[in-house]
Amino acid sequence: MKDFRGKVVVITGAGSGMGRDLAIKLAKRGAKIAISDVDPTGLAATEKLVAATGAQVHSQLLNVAEREAVLEYADTVAKHFGTVNVIFNNAGIAHNGDVEKMEFKDIERVMDVDFWGVVNGTKAFLPYLIASGDGHVVNTSSLFGLLSEPGQSAYNSAKFAVRGFTEALNQEMIVAKHPVKVTCVHPGGIKTAIARNATMSGDDPNHDKLTAAFEKYLLRMPSEKAADIIIRGVERNRARVLVGNDAKFLDLWVRLVASGYQGITARITALGTKRFTK
Repeated sequence: MKDFRGKVVVITGAGSGMGRDLAIKLAKRGAKIAISDVDPTGLAATEKLVAATGAQVHSQLLNVAEREAVLEYADTVAKHFGTVNVIFNNAGIAHNGDVEKMEFKDIERVMDVDFWGVVNGTKAFLPYLIASGDGHVVNTSSLFGLLSEPGQSAYNSAKFAVRGFTEALNQEMIVAKHPVKVTCVHPGGIKTAIARNATMSGDDPNHDKLTAAFEKYLLRMPSEKAADIIIRGVERNRARVLVGNDAKFLDLWVRLVASGYQGITARITALGTKRFTK
């Protein structure tokens, strides 16, 4: 996808953060934009910002976990614009909690949005992308799709699943010789509201302190810059895009130390929790 001019680009989770920035930046590159989110206020704000660029924009409330709704949405967007070239499966949520304390429903909720939402979006739009003759699937995994973290088992599970699904899809498109490129995105610490909006298991009196510390010290890259990196990776047809030096470093670190990273990460997390909850 070397040139977005005139291309129809679909972005889920566009009501804020990276989704919003992707929509605005791609609109400025001449793309026709279809945006969706579950947040009507955020979605309306993004629609206004995209429209201000002069780009054509289609906006619709959508829960990516609802498969039939996503299938209908794909048909609606394709009918509206006449074709679809790119899908950014970007919508995501998080949940904090140890496996011991989590309810099954907590894990299912994250998997429904973060993994099945990606599957739903990919399956719904893939026929249109193939038919376009110049398609691209861009699925958002995470740094936590490269390594695991205590208290993030649900999120880790979904993001590792997105990685496996997307890498397999990429190979399938190559084997079938379909005109569709596939990119898996692994953002590191990006300044978005996902940590602040995350649900949690139980009543942890230290939750707010730990969230504030996480946002202050780990979520460092502006989402606008992250969007630029993602777009550049898609333009270069990269199969994997690591967003941020933290993602690049930790990806290399896990490759070097293999499973040894788990014990180190556990100890670092324990020390960090102790420090920020005093």
